Amino acid sequence: MPIRAVVFDFDGTLMDTESCAYDTICSIYAEHGQELPLETWAVCIGTVGGFDPYRDLEMKTGRTLDHEELRNCYRTRHIENVKSVSLRPGALDRLEEARRLGLKIGLASSSDRAWIEMHLERQGIRDYFEVIRSSNDVKRVKPDPELYRLAVEALGVSPEEAIAVEDSMNGLRAAKAAGLHGLVVPNPVTAQMDFSEADLLLESLEGSTWEEIMQLVLR
Repeated sequence: MPIRAVVFDFDGTLMDTESCAYDTICSIYAEHGQELPLETWAVCIGTVGGFDPYRDLEMKTGRTLDHEELRNCYRTRHIENVKSVSLRPGALDRLEEARRLGLKIGLASSSDRAWIEMHLERQGIRDYFEVIRSSNDVKRVKPDPELYRLAVEALGVSPEEAIAVEDSMNGLRAAKAAGLHGLVVPNPVTAQMDFSEADLLLESLEGSTWEEIMQLVLR
């Protein structure tokens, strides 16, 4: 069955906001004399919940901490830090190529819609996406497959006719459970994950055409 659509994840895939997020939370830990191992933080990449850094930090320091104050600090710093983050290498090329080839283009993200829209507009790529499905549209985010199921349904294609482009294990599992082909392009904070379930693993979207990607995915 031919590929008719591509569905991108957002955080860590189109923009490396994941490295930015990890650096931000690490700065808060450091201010309290603590460290946050990447493997501990990694469980929450691509999803919501799974790990509470503020409770973890409280347990490590042995002191009662204001969780809401820490959340606000993280949110403020992360938003500011992300302002300097650009599209990942090859992302714009693949979006432009997909449009040129007549592929349907969607986005499925565990983040909220306002966050996604803000950055798509800032990067000048909002118009590439026919469909966006976010945490606002589902009860359960990735690794639950609902986001991807809704995205391909709205694009008017079957799951087998779509390639999901992901950066995390939670995202890959969601895509595969929904029946899509899984292309993974890790970023620095997800590179250590086991992506053996992926149909294709690339270091970058730069330099590989959709024709080449499709041949490798469908082999």
